Amino acid sequence: MSEQTFCDELRENSEPAWTRAATHRFTRELAAGTLDDDVFRRYLRLDYEFVTDLTGVIGHAIADAPTMDATQRLSTFLSSVVGPENDYFERAFDALDVKTEVFFPSKDPDVAQAFRDLFGHATTAGGYAETLAVLVPVEWIYLTWASAVETHPDPFYLREWVDVHASADFEETVAMLRDQLDREAATLSPRRRTRVERLFARAVTLEGAFFDAAYGGDA
Repeated sequence: MSEQTFCDELRENSEPAWTRAATHRFTRELAAGTLDDDVFRRYLRLDYEFVTDLTGVIGHAIADAPTMDATQRLSTFLSSVVGPENDYFERAFDALDVKTEVFFPSKDPDVAQAFRDLFGHATTAGGYAETLAVLVPVEWIYLTWASAVETHPDPFYLREWVDVHASADFEETVAMLRDQLDREAATLSPRRRTRVERLFARAVTLEGAFFDAAYGGDA
């Protein structure tokens, strides 16, 4: 039996919020292909703005990365977000008749601002470990639910959203992020370790609230 890592411990301690997010009604309906288009439109618009903030967080991680290997791998991750993933958004918006020009300014649900505040705090309150503490859970949760999908759904904008988060490349990215955070754990003071734990747990809770917001609710 493998030894429990720091990330395993963080995930375990984030329950029941972790399971709530990874098995949310949104992910179940998406996997079954029964997700209402209005729900997915709302989700995509919210997630598009979220990804804009996420790129800044990845940029902070790149700047703070301790090795050239980590810098290169994080840069590859960023390239996938601003390249292929952005292309997916554009095609999905066209198919769903979503007008991106009306996004900004927008009245964000509370969860969008909460994520923005969390990202801002993580990237300014500490260092590399704190940034990873919010990157790891938001990506790991997506790998968790997408990897559990047995039959990838139609239409294409549901199928491809599953595919990109269940791919070998994405699995490798999440493994890299986890490995980086596990390595950082050995360098953390008790105070920073507590901060990392709180940031991770907050990100997990907000993931569940993010899916709630797709249905018009907000936690």
